[in-house]
Amino acid sequence: MTPGKKLGGLVAATVTPMTPDGQINLSVISQYVDYLVSKQNVKNVFVNGTTGEGLSLNVQERKQLAEEWLCQGKDKLDHVIIHVGALSLAESQELARHAAAVGATGIAVLAPFFFKPTNKAELIAFLQKVASEAPAVPFYYYHIPPLTAVKIRVEELLDGITEQIPTFRGVKFSDTDLLDLAQCINKNEREQFTFLYGVDEFLTGEFLNFVTKLGFGVAQTKAVMTFVSGIPMGPPRLPLVDASEEFIIKAKAKLESIVWPDSD
Repeated sequence: MTPGKKLGGLVAATVTPMTPDGQINLSVISQYVDYLVSKQNVKNVFVNGTTGEGLSLNVQERKQLAEEWLCQGKDKLDHVIIHVGALSLAESQELARHAAAVGATGIAVLAPFFFKPTNKAELIAFLQKVASEAPAVPFYYYHIPPLTAVKIRVEELLDGITEQIPTFRGVKFSDTDLLDLAQCINKNEREQFTFLYGVDEFLTGEFLNFVTKLGFGVAQTKAVMTFVSGIPMGPPRLPLVDASEEFIIKAKAKLESIVWPDSD
């Protein structure tokens, strides 16, 4: 890892490989790292997020995944950002301390979404309590209101945030409110915050438009990753269910029919 290098470019939101019986499969992480670096030219990862089913994993599993990605990514990946958000503040703090101890180059936290913060002050208070447990690690807010239903605008959140969270470095912005995103970027040029846009339907629009009509989520993402990379990503964890054979057949056919631009 290269902690001094500013986070930018593509950041892969990793899926969590699982065995057929639903246990995390650490044995393929090394192959996964090599696939991202060698085949996709991606050297930054976001671990234990939405695509990684982070909130369906227990604390020990999340720690094991963080450790394995950091171990296998050593000298190969530039950044390993560990999502440590949880509904329990104590669990989120525990995960933050662990991420710092094992060498994460950043941590990220989403807003708690059962008992939810209703205003900026409440959200900042929660984030600050987590960030303070990893005082030397860059901190990112994971903004994903379609799933959390916490719709506090990021533009508002950023005002004075470094005074309360000195390690704050940016936002993973997984929302379609481009006005909010644009205002954040324009308003915070001086701060040089990093904004990672998490709605990636633009470059792969034709394929995603097709599979969305079939029903597309984490389970289907794992199925696509399996047949694209050749790495067995396994099933999702309940309450999610595995992608159907019909989906896999149709998705494969569609993917093979698309003429992709030359990577060179």
